[in-house]
Amino acid sequence: MKSILERIVASSAGAYAVLSVAAFLEVSGDACFQSALYQATGFQRLTWVAAGVLILSTYGVFVNLPPWDFGKLLGVYVVLFFVIAQIVAKLRFHQSPTTPILAGGALIVAGGLVITFWKG
Repeated sequence: MKSILERIVASSAGAYAVLSVAAFLEVSGDACFQSALYQATGFQRLTWVAAGVLILSTYGVFVNLPPWDFGKLLGVYVVLFFVIAQIVAKLRFHQSPTTPILAGGALIVAGGLVITFWKG
């Protein structure tokens, strides 16, 4: 698995794809805990917690297997995390982003663009 991910992240498109999957896993694991804490009881709560632990553990391994400059890619990752979090918030929790979230999100995206494309 490690060598496959190394080949994938060798290209920019592959790195973005891996970071997108990682962001989706992290957001999904967090959503499981959110569901466990606020929308479930009993066995269902334990199921959500177990799913969250499994998904976040998978995220941790997946995002750390490739040998990349994570400091540089962190800007892209934060953007992907923000965008995917908003999608999951809407689809899973029926929460639409407010104006402050959209404004802050625009700053997050702008920062990710600076980190990604500023040559110097």
